[in-house]
Amino acid sequence: MTTWMRCWWDEEDVWFYFEVDADGWVTRQIELQGPALTPIAAASLAEWQQASDTNRLDEYDNRFGITAELPVSEWEGHHPEQLTSDEFEEVWDSARRQIVALSPGPLAEDR
Repeated sequence: MTTWMRCWWDEEDVWFYFEVDADGWVTRQIELQGPALTPIAAASLAEWQQASDTNRLDEYDNRFGITAELPVSEWEGHHPEQLTSDEFEEVWDSARRQIVALSPGPLAEDR
């Protein structure tokens, strides 16, 4: 079962939004920084894997970031706030639009 959550990291003033699969792996991740909630990442594990397969990983990472490399069950010190799918999708859509607008390019993920 897919779940959605967010956590705040006060050291960097960043909100992390996660979509997590039934096995606890992050499938999509958004990072919003500062009081303006500026998107600094909006990464999809599926897109990241596709970029890796097509030798475009650096381009993808530089533009959209990466997802967490450990399953949620191995995280320490986070206090997630549960979200609905709709809440996550609203933030995802907004973050992706802003990131693409700031760094337009030919990645398939833009379409």
